Amino acid sequence: MNGAGSLVKTMLASGVNVCFANPGTSEMHFVAALDDHPDLRCILCLFEGGTSAAADGYFRMKGEIAATLLHLAPGFGNAWANLHNARKAESAMLNIVGDHASYHLRYDSPLKGDVKGISETISQWTRVSGDAVSVASDGAAAITAARSKNGQIATLILPANTAWEEGSAPVTAAVPAVPHRPREDEIAAAAKSLCAPGAALVLGGRALFEPLSEVAGKIAAKSGCELLVDFLTPRVARGEGAVVIRPLKYVVEENVAALEGVRTMVLCGSGRPVSFFAYPGKPSVPEQADCQLIDLCPPEMDYEWTLHALSAALDSGGEVAARQVLDVPEVPSGPVTLDKLGQALGALLPQGAIVTDESVTSGRSFAQHTVGARGHDWLKSTGGAIGGGLPLAVGAAVACPKRKVVALTGDGSAMYTLQSLWTMARERLDVVTIVFANQTYQILHGELVNVGVEKAGRNATQMFDMMDPSLDWVALAQGHGVEGEKVETMEAFNAAFLKGIEMPGPYLIEVIC
Repeated sequence: MNGAGSLVKTMLASGVNVCFANPGTSEMHFVAALDDHPDLRCILCLFEGGTSAAADGYFRMKGEIAATLLHLAPGFGNAWANLHNARKAESAMLNIVGDHASYHLRYDSPLKGDVKGISETISQWTRVSGDAVSVASDGAAAITAARSKNGQIATLILPANTAWEEGSAPVTAAVPAVPHRPREDEIAAAAKSLCAPGAALVLGGRALFEPLSEVAGKIAAKSGCELLVDFLTPRVARGEGAVVIRPLKYVVEENVAALEGVRTMVLCGSGRPVSFFAYPGKPSVPEQADCQLIDLCPPEMDYEWTLHALSAALDSGGEVAARQVLDVPEVPSGPVTLDKLGQALGALLPQGAIVTDESVTSGRSFAQHTVGARGHDWLKSTGGAIGGGLPLAVGAAVACPKRKVVALTGDGSAMYTLQSLWTMARERLDVVTIVFANQTYQILHGELVNVGVEKAGRNATQMFDMMDPSLDWVALAQGHGVEGEKVETMEAFNAAFLKGIEMPGPYLIEVIC
């Protein structure tokens, strides 16, 4: 058995059975080893940024790690932006990156690059396998590292000769160490603080998933505190029956207003809320100057244990503070507006839907219209790097094949990773993609105003707008094997959305807005 075979067997023995791949020459022996193990599902993504976002979406919905297969430093570089989003989401994944044979690295071949260096800019764990015998144990160590501290990006770099030379027996990855926990006195102090007027418990990561959100809801009921979540959250349960958790905003002034009455924030699984950018004359953090921050449990610590410890300290064994009731909007008609699109989503989202949201400015009002929809999960592009929405939907659909995935995206965002449509078609993934075609990077028009520029001139407009020629998303979808249609009225949108919900497989709707 060669090194590549020992790694594939190690992955399967350790519970890693999905690989989002974009391989090259250096990975051919690993590809051959995967061919010998059809129980490890291999999914081709036509751009490396699709592999990293798909692995991110897979972890967010399944709670298990997937692998990516990448080619040398340029391949890892193409995956970097969505690795950034995944790291901000605390998603665990295993990156397997091929490199030139160790004896070939002395030569300056065209694809030679600093794979280790670029990996260390984003991965929490990086290792280069020194020889084929070490590949299995290195792979097991990478899997353990990925599962540590609630989820990390682990990157294993395989020089090509370590894949084809004789390897060792496979290794099963060790169970990761239990994350650090707050002290008992810190739990007691935080529990007391949550009972004070104006207190809020700020949640992040899997603390927002059931059943931990239920624990948080009981803490809120007993203490009287409010539950908050940052604007860009990896995944949150919403709609009918969900624990009520108030989301923060994107716009600086709105976020400052949202936290005006908050006097104490206890952070559990979340970092401190911070403005997305710095703007002249605007604050970098949204809370009031006299607000007390208690960093009880950072994202890498054991926030499951922490929430249960807080609940025990408060003796909060009853009901949750508040659950969302079903409050479905009327199905709108007439000309398309962004508010009406939000209302239509709120009215028509099916029970158990998974929404991946990279609608950016088009989707700012969607949250208020969908909060009372049928129960669903909502995933955002956590790191703000554009291009995560469509491949995030790929990973979510692979993780949850029995649930309908709805991908909300702006036309500018979707162009970064439109190759994901082909993967949806190839894998018959049950995704309805909605492209909001305003033919511009609308968010940049707003950001120009935010930094003090009153009006976009010719050069700014040329850099922001996507016209002359305009994008044809129905044609782009069909070219990738996905059926689609363009709509310009709410009646047409409603009919198209229901068609997409009812039919299996991928479907795309281009909304002119």
